[in-house]
Amino acid sequence: MYSELETLKLAVVDDELGIRLGVSSILADMTMDIPDVGCRIRLQVSSWADGESFVGSLDSNVPQIVLLDSKLPGIGGMEILEGTLSKRPDVVTIMITAYATLESAVRATKLGAYDFLAKPFTPEELRVTVRKAIHHHVLAAQARRLMEEKRTVRFQFISVLAHELKSPINAVDGYLDLIRNRMLGDELASYDGMIERSSLRIAGMRKLINDLLDLTRIESGQRIRNPEPLVLEDLARAALEGQENAAREQGIRIDLTAEPGLSIHADRMEMEMIFNNLVSNAVKYNRPGGTVQVTLSRREDQVEVQVTDTGWGMSAEETARLFSDFVRIKNEHTRDIPGSGLGLSLVKKLSSLYGGSVEVESEPGVGSCFRVRLPFQLSSAGIGGAVLKETDHG
Repeated sequence: MYSELETLKLAVVDDELGIRLGVSSILADMTMDIPDVGCRIRLQVSSWADGESFVGSLDSNVPQIVLLDSKLPGIGGMEILEGTLSKRPDVVTIMITAYATLESAVRATKLGAYDFLAKPFTPEELRVTVRKAIHHHVLAAQARRLMEEKRTVRFQFISVLAHELKSPINAVDGYLDLIRNRMLGDELASYDGMIERSSLRIAGMRKLINDLLDLTRIESGQRIRNPEPLVLEDLARAALEGQENAAREQGIRIDLTAEPGLSIHADRMEMEMIFNNLVSNAVKYNRPGGTVQVTLSRREDQVEVQVTDTGWGMSAEETARLFSDFVRIKNEHTRDIPGSGLGLSLVKKLSSLYGGSVEVESEPGVGSCFRVRLPFQLSSAGIGGAVLKETDHG
């Protein structure tokens, strides 16, 4: 399926009227599908008899593709290429010439010309050359968009990272300054609270850094997986045990219900990330004295991991952005809860990696229910064959 028809502007600059009319006629009804990016292109053709008028039009009407005669009265094609068009690298230039030499071709290429069209040329030669130019322009434009998105994401990444690390670093620095200056006297026990809070802040920073490393490895495809048969109940019990202390401090009860014999062929560390993040969130965002219910079941050809809590719940607007990177739901009940904002993003990415899915139902003041569904039996060939080959080769 292609998006709506997109129009590219093509300018033909040639002092021969026959060339201008012929090119305009041949390309007038031309359309082109670009399967690489799922778009369909049509051309809007304009023509110019001399270089001066063409250059003058560029302030208000810049074409994406230019058919430029190398020999023009007044400002020549090479001068236009070297001067005006060299400052517009997004314009794809095709030189039209009847006097092509190796020297002129090399020079034009160095100045940024994409291709050449030797006079006289046939309609098919024109179409083939223009199609290549369209394809080049569309892919180059997409690459620029992706690069810009990458720069934006990198900036956001650094900004969020700096923000998330600045607060705990300042807190630890403040505690150390108080301790260094013996603000509470010389009795070491007086500083136990500060030391404990500093340790918690450092643990939070370590968790953020580890989550970032996990996210980077998963998204880059560089993490080597070691698939093995895993019993889901064992993974769930390990995650619950890891949250026992945090749950006990808040008076939260955790229950596990599991159908017997549920297993999956997967990487242990990645499955532990899914379970640990789901259970940890259910405890952290719960009410004092609340409950967490973990249920493992089979749904036809899938296993379902369901984690339900009696926490503060979320609105539909909040759940819509919950699985994005660095998203943390902050309201009057949750703003002081520490976290990287990456846990549920990791859950979603890992679930998708295994051909599964994750969803959430939540109601403010009632609680939330997360469901992860994964294929019941994954063979090693089904979870990233290229990465697994690296494992096989040691």
